[in-house]
Amino acid sequence: MIDTVLVANRGEIACRVIRTLKEQGVTSVAVYSDADADAPHVREADIAIHIGPSPARESYLVIDKIIDAAKRSGAQAIHPGYGFLSENAEFAHACAANDIVFIGPPARAIETMGDKISARAAVEARDVPTVPGISRPGLSDQEIIEAAPGIGFPVLIKPSAGGGGKGMHRVERIEDLAEALKTARREAAGAFGDDTLFLEHFVDTPRHIEVQVMADTHGNVIHLGERECSLQRRHQKVIEEAPSPLLDAETRERIGQAACDAARSVGYVGAGTVEFIVPSARPDQFFFMEMNTRLQVEHPVTEEVTGQDLVALQLTVARGEQLPITQEDIQLTGHAIEARIYAEDPAQGFLPTGGRVVSVTEPTGPGVRVDSGITDGSEISSLYDPMLMKVIVHGSDRADALAKLDKALAETTVAGVTVNTDFCRYLMKVPEVVSGDLDTGLLDRVTDGYEATAVSDDALVAAALMWIAQRWPSGSVSAWATPDGWRPGRTAPQRIRFAYGKGDTLVTIQGSPADAEVTVHDHIAGHAADTDEQQPVTVRATIHQLGQQWRVTIDGTSAKWSLAELAPDFAHIVLSGPEGSFELRRTEVVRSASDDGGAGDTELTSPMPGTLIAHSVEDGAQVAAGDAVLVVEAMKMEHTLRAAVDGTVTFHAQPGEQVPAGKLLATVEPQN
Repeated sequence: MIDTVLVANRGEIACRVIRTLKEQGVTSVAVYSDADADAPHVREADIAIHIGPSPARESYLVIDKIIDAAKRSGAQAIHPGYGFLSENAEFAHACAANDIVFIGPPARAIETMGDKISARAAVEARDVPTVPGISRPGLSDQEIIEAAPGIGFPVLIKPSAGGGGKGMHRVERIEDLAEALKTARREAAGAFGDDTLFLEHFVDTPRHIEVQVMADTHGNVIHLGERECSLQRRHQKVIEEAPSPLLDAETRERIGQAACDAARSVGYVGAGTVEFIVPSARPDQFFFMEMNTRLQVEHPVTEEVTGQDLVALQLTVARGEQLPITQEDIQLTGHAIEARIYAEDPAQGFLPTGGRVVSVTEPTGPGVRVDSGITDGSEISSLYDPMLMKVIVHGSDRADALAKLDKALAETTVAGVTVNTDFCRYLMKVPEVVSGDLDTGLLDRVTDGYEATAVSDDALVAAALMWIAQRWPSGSVSAWATPDGWRPGRTAPQRIRFAYGKGDTLVTIQGSPADAEVTVHDHIAGHAADTDEQQPVTVRATIHQLGQQWRVTIDGTSAKWSLAELAPDFAHIVLSGPEGSFELRRTEVVRSASDDGGAGDTELTSPMPGTLIAHSVEDGAQVAAGDAVLVVEAMKMEHTLRAAVDGTVTFHAQPGEQVPAGKLLATVEPQN
């Protein structure tokens, strides 16, 4: 009897496992570190137990703490998810020693498949094809060098322990092999504590195709089709799909049975994935690469095309029951594709990002699924894996699925943290991806062609209109409260600078939401721009609200825009419209010079409640229109206020002061 399960993980996989446990009527137990005290998986679980400080080595990776939490909660079983302790044989042994069911394979299977040399030997005994090579414990560098000519160049050096591409080196010539072996041993020892190496022939233009298997304790082993995982960056998967567009029905059956034989070779129990390498030029050939003794990140695409809940099947097997399905019951319907959403900046060489998530907008609709571990307000830490969520779609065929995924990604935003959704959309349009002509090196080859989607003028106009509409008073109020830029004798445009990605744009708006003149000025990408070549674009525009959407009319043409997120005082906006979703940050709001060339506003007031954190110039300094004068911080963002005219600066507040909205901070006395 298993009525309580502890999930020894975090993030989206913990949430996904908890979802099935709830559907099955099983009590779910979450564990959490200091950093995850308010994480979604903690809130979604029936019971939550604190297990230590934020670093994983002091919490999620401490076996004794996980076992203790299971005992305290009364959990009869532990689901490890993936990562952390999911493929740790010591953890599986500890569960057994404490009469706790480990929802995974026997420890012996983990140990055998966790060592690539022993795994290779085990599957070869079952006649599962492997890449030509040399692999046995204790191979010396000299033995590997002597075997290389017979294997055939290019060759691939691989560490016996670990994964993720660490310690792997492709070598084209025998003259380079000795030095590459030294490097590989050093990397393997540092990453895995084990410098054992083996050598394989390098398969040219390889495809990474893996097969989902499921086995029970009664000897039944089935496969649930294959997944294409060739779109990888530095050996880390980005896009996965099922089924593979490469395999025909006969090869699909053979590779599925080979995967089942690989599982049988180690007495496997539960859900596992057998990974194969397939030459693009010879799709009828395939070679065993390794077995992942756990649920995979990309398991949802298999669930979508088979209609099976893999976590529910894991629970059935853990209870000692027979699998409720046979191989004949498995039918693949349609096509599914998954995109992993990482906290990274593709425009900056995929540098990891982080910070506080202002808001999350998830796509919806028929055939769209999201597995997520974040919500509004989540703090994204560098302590854990950067994958935040997965967007999965199911279509009638591959073309339908590709179109659905592009649309779903266009509707996905993680405001406040830079993510790779735009890059994934770029990949969906690469010709080789569209045609299904994939290999594991394709993503790296096409990365240089990626350019972040530009924010359109219409989106900037819509953002400016939403800004003024949000601030416009309703009902009968004083004219002085109306943010129309009015002053005695004239009306001045209000200037807003929006930042997005690597660029920012100056926009001015004059008038009311019902009748505004909006000018889009300089588009500044990075730190420099030739503004002389960028002509301002001025339009007449109006806006009014329609439920959750806004109807924006620009020069007589209407379109609906959804306001996904608007932070207080418009410090941050996410809007979706006919051109997709855009995340913008308002970096400053000041009065600008009027169109007739008259003097601009001489007063700089705080645009929102915040803290004056810096003077950009000395008191009494001479500044030119557009120069930075001071910086106000609000909502964890800095807002620069700039001079609207040439003149002399006088400050009326000092750095460190808390200032209310509208407080006079500085004046700029115009030059005579």
